[in-house]
Amino acid sequence: MAVTVKECLELQLLEVEMLLSMFPKRGEFSLDADAVPSIQRYLRNAEGALPPQLEYRIALHVGEAKVKVELQVLLPHMYPQVAPQLFARSDALHRQQQLQLNTGLASHISSLDSGDLCVCEAVQWVKDNSLPFLENSKASSECASKEAGAKEMLHRMWIYSHHIYRQELRKKIFDCAKKLNLTGFCLTGKPGVICVEGLQESCDEFWRVIRYPNWKHISCKHVENVETEGSIDKLRLFHSFEDLQFQAHGDYGLRNDYHMDLGQFLEFLKQHQSGHIFQILFGVEGKLSDN
Repeated sequence: MAVTVKECLELQLLEVEMLLSMFPKRGEFSLDADAVPSIQRYLRNAEGALPPQLEYRIALHVGEAKVKVELQVLLPHMYPQVAPQLFARSDALHRQQQLQLNTGLASHISSLDSGDLCVCEAVQWVKDNSLPFLENSKASSECASKEAGAKEMLHRMWIYSHHIYRQELRKKIFDCAKKLNLTGFCLTGKPGVICVEGLQESCDEFWRVIRYPNWKHISCKHVENVETEGSIDKLRLFHSFEDLQFQAHGDYGLRNDYHMDLGQFLEFLKQHQSGHIFQILFGVEGKLSDN
């Protein structure tokens, strides 16, 4: 007999209760405050719109040094009938090591019986298999630091979207940038533009998170890398992550008619030594606003 979305969501809530009992300490299990209530409302009235997909993070502490490894979880509405989207990350891992760890995790989850709850199994696998990667990362970091003379690289990404309006999406962008110590800006409206700068691993993680699971009409238009000896902070063009909004043309209530004043945006770019980016983003040379 076919399993329904309602049955799957009930199982997801049972698994969340189990995980909360396993990770009761503050900061161990992170879940949006409205995530569970929105699913419960749907279960009481299954004729309404589907709730947002359940998304949460579990902080694990691995080895004697208690290195933090975070397991990020996104559950499709039909999980556990379909596989969850899992991603393990740690500031102590290089990108390639993180990729190898997640490849192993995905392989393990795919070997389990279909239809079974498996996030607890994923937690245990990450606990049991992260340590070798962490130890290798520490050794390779020490070697690389000696060989490279402690040089660092500033990574800057320029991201274009057809539009950025939704409040929950903007919150996700700002929360992620703050968490990863990225500076830059988010230009709200139509079009939408995001710039982030910081360590490459942090920028790559930001890019993965904001378009995950699937943000249509978004692309990374340009990437800049600048190497320096010492701190990358002196190379930053922005001192914080700004909420950028300019005078708009059109009616905000009619989103298709709501266009940002790109002349003002060009002025902003030039003030931050980035005027050349305008043509890369929009395919035309910019003209300054008359204002």
